[in-house]
Amino acid sequence: MFERLGHFIVRHRKGLLASYIISVIVAGAIGSGMFSALKSQGYDNPGSDSGKVQTILTSEFNAKDPDVTLIIDTPGNVDSASSRATAQAIEARLKNEAGVETVTSYWSAGNPASLRSTDGKAGMALVYFDKKLSNPDAMALAEHIQSTYDNTSSEATTYVGGLQVLYNSLNTQITKDLAKAESIAIPLNILMLLIIFGTAVAAGLPMIVALGSVTGSFLVIYIITQFTDVSIFALNLITGLGLGLGIDYALLIVNRFREELAATNDVEASVAKTVATAGRTVFFSGLTVALVLASLNVFPLYFLKSFGYAGVSVVIFAVISSLIALPAVLALLGTNINKMKLRRGDLTPSDDGAWASLASRVMKRPLSVIVGTLVLLGVFAAPALNAQFSQVDDRVLPASNKVAIASQVSRDRFEGQVTSPLEIVVPQSATTQQLTALATSVSTLDGVDNVSVFDVNDPQSMTYQQTMAMNGLTVAPHFSRLTVVTVPAPRTPESQTLVSDIRALSNIPDGTLVGGAGAVYTDSQLAISDRLGIIAAWLAVTTFILLFLFTGSILLPLKAIVLNIVSLSATVGLLTWVFQYGHIQWLTGKFTVTGTIDTSMMVLIAIVAFGLSMDYELFLLSRIKEEHDHGADTETSVRLGLQRSGRIITAAAVLIALVFFCFLTSGVTNIKMLGLGVAFAILIDATVVRGLLVPALMRVAGDWNWWAPGPLRRLHNRFGISD
Repeated sequence: MFERLGHFIVRHRKGLLASYIISVIVAGAIGSGMFSALKSQGYDNPGSDSGKVQTILTSEFNAKDPDVTLIIDTPGNVDSASSRATAQAIEARLKNEAGVETVTSYWSAGNPASLRSTDGKAGMALVYFDKKLSNPDAMALAEHIQSTYDNTSSEATTYVGGLQVLYNSLNTQITKDLAKAESIAIPLNILMLLIIFGTAVAAGLPMIVALGSVTGSFLVIYIITQFTDVSIFALNLITGLGLGLGIDYALLIVNRFREELAATNDVEASVAKTVATAGRTVFFSGLTVALVLASLNVFPLYFLKSFGYAGVSVVIFAVISSLIALPAVLALLGTNINKMKLRRGDLTPSDDGAWASLASRVMKRPLSVIVGTLVLLGVFAAPALNAQFSQVDDRVLPASNKVAIASQVSRDRFEGQVTSPLEIVVPQSATTQQLTALATSVSTLDGVDNVSVFDVNDPQSMTYQQTMAMNGLTVAPHFSRLTVVTVPAPRTPESQTLVSDIRALSNIPDGTLVGGAGAVYTDSQLAISDRLGIIAAWLAVTTFILLFLFTGSILLPLKAIVLNIVSLSATVGLLTWVFQYGHIQWLTGKFTVTGTIDTSMMVLIAIVAFGLSMDYELFLLSRIKEEHDHGADTETSVRLGLQRSGRIITAAAVLIALVFFCFLTSGVTNIKMLGLGVAFAILIDATVVRGLLVPALMRVAGDWNWWAPGPLRRLHNRFGISD
């Protein structure tokens, strides 16, 4: 099939290439519309108890979180006449801003202690936007309020924070950082490509694949944003993975084309053979990576789903570009692929060299190599035993960012998480006595600052009347409500413990739901942990089946999965050591150390690294199996296979690692973590794992590498992947 595809491409090379160029232009033009539709949220599980609470609060209580918070820091006491006048003037200006629905502050809400700083010199104002504002308009209004009100004067110093300001800052920072990373990565990669490919003509070929994968993914993501939410963080994966796979696949295909062209000097035959061998490897490698990344869609958090959409799109378009556009260009170039030579020596791959020599040395002392490399990886993995997982908050931004400063002031000078409390909704059937008992029990738990009760069965109470007036309600809701101001920040392990303690109370009425920011965090963490087993099973089964169909072996797929787990453990350990404890900031750049690492980003890094590792595994096994199928013994197959693919794997790994390393220039901690995690994982995999562990283990296994039980052998003979 692949050989026929190769001949078809040669015959129709001009038409196919022209169609490809038009498709890239159209996809890029339409897909660019996605940028304004991407969002910074996506960490909640909408089907959880906390998601149900949010629905109830919106429908029954007309409640919403403040979009913007202002801390007004006055020279004197907040209750002085001058401080009150200054604050009321600021509040009046805010109310007149187009798009602002209401403003509630310490001074206009009856001086509640929760909106007053502990030193008595600052008060908080909560700004609520018109619910009809579109996402871009809300972002623009948040940016306007921050630029206008976040300042210092003789009357007061005002700090502006809140959800919309945070989201706007993240969007702005990520977009700026992405442009910066690309401005560094692309020139460096061009230089490296010139060295690795050896000619100026060949060095430009990976960009053909990268352009197709990136613009095609932009188009897909734009279409998806018309139906559901997509995280802006997906942009980094699209560009990083698009450029990386472009390099990977172009290296493999160009290298094989040069081999075939040197052997036959027949362009059409060389293209057809290249598509039949390297193209076939690219296809099944891409299929494996796509299936791995598709597992992200199992999570209910759209932050992770977004990477599933983006990753699968990138891989599919990278494979299409590699199997159609790149061979069409090779058919047009022919022997001109080696024009404009930039380095000395023969550009045709050799069967003797450093990788063959390394394989021979490793296979002479396989046990020593296995023990030594496992000890090394174990050292890297050790910190993972003490990993503390959490979620990102404003501290993911640079400490100098205005919204990060405002949030830190709130943490330092205000008691409790007044802008992000826990919300407990209780069915109307619960009595006043039950509510009182529940409020008492909750107030005694560690981490609770205060509890206020809205009793639907006591409409004459002051709390009831204040809540009705504050939310503009004209009819009684069907739920009572406990608002719990907590001491720990919502996205922390301490907050997760508190939510679990509340849900475990023995006197909690039937049908009671716990929501609010801390519960959203708890439920999202549970959504991830509860699905890890499903993800692990999916990765193991799909990769095992594909590798079995590719090799006909039982042992080789098992080996690949185990080695991936080992290298991933080393990656998790390194990221824990760096981001949980704050080491090597001279390399990563400054970031705020929170004592935790982000769960969602760690899951993403693990799955992306697993996919790319399988990519390299297939590159290597395809050449080893090809030699074995031609009659070579295991040692010869490994030596020749590593020699012919080791340079490609290492060069591809270095280039893609360079792309992700450039993410360390980002000011967003999560992007730094993504860059370092993926770069380290693929470098370890391409060097220590593929260069040392794989040949050592295959040498120990010998002929057992190719063993399968009789029924499975017959199954492979019928359905397996072969030349």
